[in-house]
Amino acid sequence: MTIYDMPLWRPPSEGSNLIIQATLGCSFNACTFCSMYKTKKYVERPLETVFKDIEMAHKDWPDARRVFLADGDALALPTTQLQKILDKLASTFPNLQRVTCYATPNNLNKKSVEELESLRKRRLNLVYFGLESGSSDILKRIHKGSPASMEKALARADEAGLKVSATVILGLGGKMHWRDHILETAKLINRQPPRYLSTLQLGLDEDIAAQFQDAFAKGGDAFEGQDDAGVLDELELLLETLNPPKRIIFRSNHGSNCLPLAGTLPKDGPRLLQEIRSAKTNLETLRPHHLRSF
Repeated sequence: MTIYDMPLWRPPSEGSNLIIQATLGCSFNACTFCSMYKTKKYVERPLETVFKDIEMAHKDWPDARRVFLADGDALALPTTQLQKILDKLASTFPNLQRVTCYATPNNLNKKSVEELESLRKRRLNLVYFGLESGSSDILKRIHKGSPASMEKALARADEAGLKVSATVILGLGGKMHWRDHILETAKLINRQPPRYLSTLQLGLDEDIAAQFQDAFAKGGDAFEGQDDAGVLDELELLLETLNPPKRIIFRSNHGSNCLPLAGTLPKDGPRLLQEIRSAKTNLETLRPHHLRSF
């Protein structure tokens, strides 16, 4: 049985797939809103250790078709090391169809298009990308780079043929800066659309809340969190402003969201906006707080 170094995090859509830990923790680990890897030190696991995990996993799951490379930073590995891991997965699992991992802007921007193409050809064909916001002010306050680095990373993945599943965090700008947060996010996505776009709703663990608020306040004012009505305003403005040049599969069905939505943009934009506006007239229909989670 495969033994994991806990805590183990993965996207909800990877819940039924095989997970292999190529790295532990996150090499950046400074985003103020994220507590996922605060208890871990970043480690690039030796190839022989990863290979042993793959062989052990094959005993339990010989027919595995999809694999998620954990932890938060597998794409930070040198390309040659990733190639060897992907080759090992392909030779071990004859039914392998897809490999995925998280990807930061730095991860993507440090690799050439040719390197990313070589990984895609080895079945790493989708990456999960924390866009969070397109606002330079908000990204600076949460310690998450710049819109330019985000856009460059999305463009590089697109050029390499990698599918990108990007996430935006509703509520990240608080009550004072939500319009800038949403409008700049929509503009960035319109310029460089990912294949998939999902929203999360901001939720801060108690042990990082003060850190988040202190860093946010260094931008000039304090953070004041959004309520559900404010989040619906954000969601409405996002969908009003999005007009991508190619199809985006949109979801707000993550467990943190107050209003689950699903559709394809721009085709389903009018229907999704109607669902939001209907919810705004009756907040009691929103997902109860005790059923929301990360």
